[in-house]
Amino acid sequence: MIEQLDTPRSGATRTRTCLILLLCVVGSVYGCRSSEPSADAGAAPTEPSQSASSSVVETPSAVPALPSASVEPPAVAQHEGCPDEMILVPARKPVCVDRWEAILVDKSTGERLSPHYPVHRKLALKLEADWQEKRKTLGSAQAQAMPVPPLPAWQRDNDAEPVAVSRADQVPNGYLSGKVAKLACENAGKRLCRRDEWVRACRGKRDLQYPYGESYKQGVCNVFRSSHPAGVLHDDPSMGHLDPRLLLVEDKDGPLLRKTGAVTKCKSAWGDDALYEMVGNLDEWVEDPKGMFVGGFFSRSKKDGCESVITAHPNDYFDYSLGVRCCRDPET
Repeated sequence: MIEQLDTPRSGATRTRTCLILLLCVVGSVYGCRSSEPSADAGAAPTEPSQSASSSVVETPSAVPALPSASVEPPAVAQHEGCPDEMILVPARKPVCVDRWEAILVDKSTGERLSPHYPVHRKLALKLEADWQEKRKTLGSAQAQAMPVPPLPAWQRDNDAEPVAVSRADQVPNGYLSGKVAKLACENAGKRLCRRDEWVRACRGKRDLQYPYGESYKQGVCNVFRSSHPAGVLHDDPSMGHLDPRLLLVEDKDGPLLRKTGAVTKCKSAWGDDALYEMVGNLDEWVEDPKGMFVGGFFSRSKKDGCESVITAHPNDYFDYSLGVRCCRDPET
C-alpha cells in the first residue's frame, strides 16, 4: 500500500481552495463538482496460472532456492496485509493462508530439502541406507527394482533448519511431524493454522463442504485413490510408511502425489483467487496440543472433504503422507 504524504500548501493554493469552496456554497443551487477524477479502485485480482500434471515422476535434484529481493514476484493476486503467496480469508478475525502446500528449504542457505525424507540429517541417512536393503525383500520384482531416491548432497553433509515455502508447481514435502511443521512455519514468519481457520479457508467464499461443491465427486481432488503406495511397494498398505520411495509411486491415473497447484479443479475459491489442494494430496498439520491433521492425503479412503480430520497421532509422529500449509495474521 502506498502512503500519501501531506505536504505544506502555498498561500496561493490556500486562497484558490477557499475561493472554490465559496463559489460552491454560493452556487449550490446549480451544484458543485470536483474537477479531479476519482481514484481507480484497482484491477480485479487474477487467478494464478497452473501447469499441467505430468505423468512422469522425477526425483528432485537441483531445485530453486528461496527467492531473493531482486527476483520478480509471482503473478498472483495481491491480498492486503498478506504476503504474495497467501490469500486473505475474511472472518471476524481474518487470516492469511498459503495458496499451496509447503516445500521446505534451509533457513540459512535456501537449499531445497528433499520431499522424500524427514528433515533430521542422521535419521534421513539411516532411512536411505535401511531402505536400500529392505526394498530387496518386499513386494514384487518390479517394486524391488524401484530405486531409493538419493538424499541431496547438501542435505547429507549439513543439518538443516526448515523453512516452509508456498510455491506452485513443486513436489510438496512429506515426512513432516507436527513439531517440524510448526517450526517450519514459524521460521517463515508464519504459524500453523488453527482447525477452524483451515476449515473456513477450505470451504471457500461460498461455504461448501468440498472445494468444488456440496456433493462428493471422485477424481476432482487428489484423494481416495484406488492405489496405496505401501500396497504397491510392499504388498501391505499398513507397513513401511517411512520408505523414501512412497511419494514416487504411480498408478494408472498417474503420480499418486501431485505437484502443488496441479489439481486445478480442486480449488477453494475466494473471489477471483483460490487455495489449491486443501482436500487430498497430503494431509496437513494444524495447531493442536495433542496432534491433528486435516484434509486427507491421496490414498485416504474418506469422502468428508473439508471436514476430514485425524487425531490418532501425537505431534512427534511423521510419515510419508504428512505435510503442512501455513497461516499468518494479516499486517494492519
